[in-house]
Amino acid sequence: MSPFVLQNLPSTADLPCSDDTPVDNEDQNLLPNLLLLLLTHLWSARMDWYFGVGMAVYHTTGVSPKVPVVPDGFLSLGVERKKSGKSRRSYATWEEGDVVPSFLLEMVSHCPGDEYDEKTKLYAKLDVLYYLVYNPEFWQRDRHQPFELYKLENGAYQLQIGEPYWMPEVGLGIGRYQGIIGGLAQEILTWYDERGDRHLSGEEQERQRADRLEKLLRSQSIDPNQLPQL
Repeated sequence: MSPFVLQNLPSTADLPCSDDTPVDNEDQNLLPNLLLLLLTHLWSARMDWYFGVGMAVYHTTGVSPKVPVVPDGFLSLGVERKKSGKSRRSYATWEEGDVVPSFLLEMVSHCPGDEYDEKTKLYAKLDVLYYLVYNPEFWQRDRHQPFELYKLENGAYQLQIGEPYWMPEVGLGIGRYQGIIGGLAQEILTWYDERGDRHLSGEEQERQRADRLEKLLRSQSIDPNQLPQL
């Protein structure tokens, strides 16, 4: 039970939206936002989820409800896409029906941030079901693997095996692939379905449809470049 009385808890209107700690590499902004963008496409008809990027998460399981955690990305289910029709400045569990994130992402950077130690304890106490530590550059330094997904079991995180990893409670799989972003090739975190197939972006789906149409036309001896203009 929370030691804090609900009516004494602050409003997100009066709380900082982050801890003002700058990221120290561009992927900490890019990769979580790519996850958000894809989810906005996949779940466009759903209004019961929220994905935050670099946003303060306020909770009542720490030393003070005014001290947030600020993961690189998090997904909460069973909450409004827009809080009362407006954009959130931050995420306070007591304003979200005590809904905590179901999935949380931390990306390890040049300066280690206790992703494998203190944050693990904190997120377990917060009751976050899935916790992903993504460490593509410094995993050898930290004596870990580049991709480690943990699931909360009996109050402690257990490292899960397999990638992409299907999260049935979330309805998404998470994993890596080599993609092209802005003309540059790089490893990207993305969502997968239950079969282990990568979810395609809207742009990729349109490209696939165009390719299929072109193949169909050519199979009928029709040059798609010579179609009459409408």
